[in-house]
Amino acid sequence: MPNIVLTRIDNRLIHGQVATQWCTSIGANLILVANDDVANNSLRQGLMDMAAPAGVATRYWSIQKTIDNIHRASDAQKIFIVCESPIDVLKLVQGGVPIKKVNIGNMHMAEGKRQVATVVAVNDEDVAAFEQLRDLGVELEIRKVPTEGTEDVSKLFK
Repeated sequence: MPNIVLTRIDNRLIHGQVATQWCTSIGANLILVANDDVANNSLRQGLMDMAAPAGVATRYWSIQKTIDNIHRASDAQKIFIVCESPIDVLKLVQGGVPIKKVNIGNMHMAEGKRQVATVVAVNDEDVAAFEQLRDLGVELEIRKVPTEGTEDVSKLFK
């Protein structure tokens, strides 16, 4: 079974401060970005590689490639999965990726979304995905960085 130390939703994916803080806090040695767009975008991959902490490997896989290959991971890999949306995380869980906990970081405000937490804006599709994840037994937490407290996840469902 893959050693997934944390799964995070952050629409910025890998970026300096948070990637460094989270990787240090959880002891990850591999950041796996599971995102269909980034999997085929070498420019975005290169920018994210620059933000990744030294000594931490990166992989940029589509949702399907993650589902198909995550179980081949070495026990030595401490995997930090980063996704753009709760819909992507739900697809991973439904595809058999053993995700037990999801950290909800940044979900920017956009048209059709409502702000429910400090840095989390959702639409009805996001809420439905969070409800399904919760029903599948996935623990949800809203937290920007490891040194801050969590916010009340019930905010997601109002």
